Amino acid sequence: MKFPLTIIFCSMTLPLSMLCSAVAVENSISSNPNTSKGTLCYHGQPGRNGIPGINGIPGSPGAPGRDGRDGIKGEQGSPGNTGPQGPSGGKGMKGERGRQGPVGPKGDRGEKGDSASQGGPANLASHLNWKECTFTNVDHRDTGEIYSCEFMKKYTETSLHVYFAGNLRIYNCDNCCSRWYFKFNGAECSSPGKIDGAFYMAVGAGKNLHRHRHIEGHCNNIHKGKVRVGFWVGSCNNGHKLTDADTGWTTMSRIFIEEVASAQQ
Repeated sequence: MKFPLTIIFCSMTLPLSMLCSAVAVENSISSNPNTSKGTLCYHGQPGRNGIPGINGIPGSPGAPGRDGRDGIKGEQGSPGNTGPQGPSGGKGMKGERGRQGPVGPKGDRGEKGDSASQGGPANLASHLNWKECTFTNVDHRDTGEIYSCEFMKKYTETSLHVYFAGNLRIYNCDNCCSRWYFKFNGAECSSPGKIDGAFYMAVGAGKNLHRHRHIEGHCNNIHKGKVRVGFWVGSCNNGHKLTDADTGWTTMSRIFIEEVASAQQ
């Protein structure tokens, strides 16, 4: 017997794997004539897996995450190789003066030295042998010795250092000159030369000028022992006429004599 089949999809919301079929029976079965029309629904077999879809479009990058916490301190590494020597630095500033250190312990007493020999001219100190002669009177002579002073010289190789300090005057003359000088035992010094001073006046008629003067020098080659040192006045020996001369006035006049080591050669 043929039966017309009506296939009805029971629900569109169910998966495709489930198929609902409805069979309508128009005529009742001959064996059961009272059977009325009915509807029967059966589950179909699951369908096959579909073809995988294509990859979707990549999403936009997310926001950067927060910084992580500090890690645990690692162990100290091994020392690196020594680098090349750098250039020399500039000169530093002068430091402050340090504090004075403590006084050290007293040293041991030294050994007794050898006896010293008598000193010679090389050991002569200038203050060991000197003399000063002074006078206050006024000497009016125009020529001759004014004053003398005896001195005891200790060594032959030494020299004598002498000077005169006092007031000298030439008076009431024109184109006139007087010379004051030292003599040693009656003779002027020859080494290194004469010790003297000359005073000249071109126009001096009626003038009476008193001035302090200083004459100084050294004399070599004088024997040891007593030496007579004289201070003299006389002509200038240069063509000018001799004048009226005075030595000394109201102040002290002095002749200084000193034995000193001879000069270097």
